[in-house]
Amino acid sequence: MTALHVIRVFCDESGQYGNLLAVVLDGAQVPAPRRQQIAAELGFSETVFVDDRATGRVHIFTPAGELPLAGHPLVGTAWLLAHEGSPVTQLNPPAGPIPTWTEGEQVWIQGPLSAAPPWRRNQLPDAGAVEAMVGPPSPGHDADQFWAWINEDAATVRARVFANRYRVHEDEACGSASMLLAHDLGRAILIHHGKGSIVSARPGPNGTAEVGGRVALDHIRHLP
Repeated sequence: MTALHVIRVFCDESGQYGNLLAVVLDGAQVPAPRRQQIAAELGFSETVFVDDRATGRVHIFTPAGELPLAGHPLVGTAWLLAHEGSPVTQLNPPAGPIPTWTEGEQVWIQGPLSAAPPWRRNQLPDAGAVEAMVGPPSPGHDADQFWAWINEDAATVRARVFANRYRVHEDEACGSASMLLAHDLGRAILIHHGKGSIVSARPGPNGTAEVGGRVALDHIRHLP
């Protein structure tokens, strides 16, 4: 049976919270048509299939379809490959080569913003307004980040992402939206995301941005 690792990406300092991610390290064993079915059945914001550990060749699926690039799946997969004894310095999703590295307890990636999902960024008056949201304001807000400063001088942000376009009501910690926001703001930011996740993001060179965070193993299950 093929193992499926469920990990939490963008945990807090105590290893709690984080966005659940499913990773199939032996992804080459899963036929292409079955991959989308698995992602939909699991219902996580993304599921990753690793086709080649040595080269970091991966494919990323939401419950609705495949993505060329996504933040938390790539951060999580880089961590898991290292955890399982196959560290890489580069991942290769459909978007192209994505550098990855560690800084202390955090795993980082750098990716082209042109390949990121088209998240809309909506600034709210304060962090309390972000906290108070129970869902997107309208059906049209189907791929939206809502954010506010916690402390602008300290570059700390409160954010939530709603993603019905991808059949995910709320994305607990969205790396690609965080990358876009850091680029918009032109500075490194620390984002308190979802229920308690922590995302670090900063602008990169030549139309890129970088995102990083802590990762923890949640559990292992097996595909039927």
